[in-house]
Amino acid sequence: MIIRDATDDDWPRIWPFFQQIVAAGESYAFPLDLDLDTARPWWMEQPPGRTVVAVEGDRVLGSAKMGPNRPGRGSHVATASFMVDPTATGRGVGRALGEHALAWARAVGYRSMQFNAVVETNTPAVTLWKALGFTVIGTVPEAFDHPRHGLVGQHVMHQEL
Repeated sequence: MIIRDATDDDWPRIWPFFQQIVAAGESYAFPLDLDLDTARPWWMEQPPGRTVVAVEGDRVLGSAKMGPNRPGRGSHVATASFMVDPTATGRGVGRALGEHALAWARAVGYRSMQFNAVVETNTPAVTLWKALGFTVIGTVPEAFDHPRHGLVGQHVMHQEL
């Protein structure tokens, strides 16, 4: 597996699992009426952010987007979002993307990384981020409308770099 910057040609290969994950409604609060073109700016970051893909040959296994959590006086804190093709689950793609995002944030001088909205019922993600050194610094109650569990909390997770 190689992690590299995403290109315009990668978006049509990210879109199928992006669409599947958003439609499942278990981890992201993106609008549900997105199509190939309207979803692109939600995921493909512009500088100073970046989007990467984890690839194996020509296959995109997952993707991450990262950049400043806030502009101006909050721009020293990074954030990131991750999606792994459900057919590649359990292969370490999420961990590799997480480690890559943390290394990138350190290398370009961010002081910390903050995830603003990790759905508390997304146990694999919460477990992975804790294993990579993040702590839950708070949970916004009933902030996410989960299709199976109803209103659940969203964790704010943080790690100093």
